[in-house]
Amino acid sequence: MNDSPATIPYTVFGRTGLRVSQLCLGTMTFGEDWGWGADRRQSREIFDRYATLGGNFIDTANTYTNGTSETVLGELVNHDRDHFVVGTKYSLSTRHDDPNAGGNHRKSLRAALEGSLRRLATDHIDVYWLHIWDYLTPVDEVLRALDDAVAAGKISYIGVSDTPAWVVSRACAIAELRGWSSFAGLQAEYSLVQRDAERELAPMARSLDLTLMPWSPLGNGVLTAKYNRGSGDAGTRMAPSSRSRNRPSTRGLAIAAAVDEIATAAGWTPSQVALAWLLRRPGSVVPIIGSRRIEQFVENIGCLDVELDEAQWQRLDEVSAIPYGFPHDFITADFARAMVHGDTFHLLDGQARKRVV
Repeated sequence: MNDSPATIPYTVFGRTGLRVSQLCLGTMTFGEDWGWGADRRQSREIFDRYATLGGNFIDTANTYTNGTSETVLGELVNHDRDHFVVGTKYSLSTRHDDPNAGGNHRKSLRAALEGSLRRLATDHIDVYWLHIWDYLTPVDEVLRALDDAVAAGKISYIGVSDTPAWVVSRACAIAELRGWSSFAGLQAEYSLVQRDAERELAPMARSLDLTLMPWSPLGNGVLTAKYNRGSGDAGTRMAPSSRSRNRPSTRGLAIAAAVDEIATAAGWTPSQVALAWLLRRPGSVVPIIGSRRIEQFVENIGCLDVELDEAQWQRLDEVSAIPYGFPHDFITADFARAMVHGDTFHLLDGQARKRVV
């Protein structure tokens, strides 16, 4: 195992020309307001190591550690603001007694954006994310409000997180039709223990040229194998805004055991193998990695150097496979293929077959 991780490579962000690091630095851990997390010294240490390795893509949100995450991040990037691609989010409530202090609507967006600009001590956000779909705000209101902020120079690009695929695809179609700014990235929970995104969200992201950014890529710690080894705490405290639903389960522990076995045999750590698996997924995939300690961060970055054989990758896919359900399982069944393609499906080339598998 290499103790000096490789320089982080770059990729383009969705259907744009923006160059971003293939691993995004998540800063939900920056700040101790939630009773855990990295203090300012630890946060700077992690940030500096990321920047030294060429990292330029950073993710936060207006509510992470009650706003402290944005404040700390603003201090860390202000020496070279234009070099870094800073993303933050809106939608989560900032006043629980005020129905308009959260949500996707224009009023919420305006207030959240102005607050983020102040805390980050900047005049623009590189990537502004809708955090969670509220099922109340019309899609065109969201898009027009975001496009207005882009036109005003306060936002450069927009993304969407934790939103149904049908909403995202409809939004992209409306934006294209009306000439408004369109989503370039999609954030979703995605890991070896949480592959639900592969049913609709991941295929949609590939089809629409959206960069898919997995959050909780280690399954809330399950894929570090700490629970298998008896060092985990099933009651680990979660942040108030944490979105992860993962807890150690029989299935999760079985997947983590396979990851641990493969990693040990190959000379890597379970975390490195789990992150490397995500980097091998089809399409543009940029995992969000967050750490509370520099040792965790350095270990995770080592995923860039992981080299496993095809049998090992295949085992990871098989042990973590999920049923896709209707209509996917129906469409790909042999009898359905025969009804659609007759006896010609096997005559399609490999690339064509992949589109219907």
